[in-house]
This record gives sequence, structure tokens and C-alpha cells, in this order.
Amino acid sequence: MSVRAVLALGSNLGESSDTLALAVADLVDTPQVRLREVSPVVQTRPVGGPAGQPDYLNMVIEVETDLAPFDLLAHCQAVENKHHRVREVRWGPRTLDIDIITYGDLVMADERLTIPHPRAAERAFVLQPWAWMDATATLNGVPVGQLAAAAADLEGLEPFEPGS
Repeated sequence: MSVRAVLALGSNLGESSDTLALAVADLVDTPQVRLREVSPVVQTRPVGGPAGQPDYLNMVIEVETDLAPFDLLAHCQAVENKHHRVREVRWGPRTLDIDIITYGDLVMADERLTIPHPRAAERAFVLQPWAWMDATATLNGVPVGQLAAAAADLEGLEPFEPGS
């Protein structure tokens, strides 16, 4: 059975723009994950984590998948690992971060995976690209554009212009 899932991607180490593009290709380089929509890329200040980090590039994609939630998580983590993701400091700098934001209408809380993502409703770097990608999208019954407008990190979020 196919399910639509929303994934958020972020990077602030290395060639982030290239990493995001390659990660999207890697995510859908299996018949079990098919790309439906891609958001614009945004540049944002780091939220949480150690001081002095570089800005992030963030984007959101919608996929259709035949993978179960934990299999999709394993697939996302394999793509992160392919791009040399290192988990040393919570919310620290990273070459690639992929979060499962939604998985159909599934609501679950497990120590390894919570869906919808527990902090997505507060993060403009997820919500604003998502709203630009799908103006009708909702999270927990609230339009994502409305959630983005209320997010504390909306200031400083801007569309990414390669070469700028």
C-alpha cells in the first residue's frame, strides 16, 4: 500500500546545495520511494545546538512510498550516512539531516520515531518551504502556512539563491 510522506532535508556543512540535490536523488533511487513534490530551498540560521554554526540550507519533499515507517527511517538514515552524516552533538552542524515529518495520517510515538515530527509545527525552516510546495498542506489540522507565520525562526529565513 502506498503512503504519501513529507520529508525535511537540511545541511550546513560542505557543499550543502549539491548535497541536498544528491540526497533527493538518492532517496528516490529505489522503486519503493517515488518523488511527488519538491519545495524551494531556503537558507536559515541554525535553531538550537552549538553557537557559531554556519547557516543551513533546508527543503521539503513529498514522496509516495511502499516502505513501512521504520523502513523509511532506515532508508533516510542510509542516505544520511552515504553523505557522511556524523551524530556527535544534538542539533549540531551536519552534512545532511533527513526527518520524516508526516507519513500519511499516521500518528505514532516511539523512542526511535515520532510521527508527525514532534517539533515540525514550530519550525519555519520546515513549514515555509512546505507551504510554498503545497499551499493546501496541513499539520495536525492547521495550515502549514499559518504555522510558519507564527514560528519563532521565520525571521532570517530567505529563499536560497545559488552563488549568492
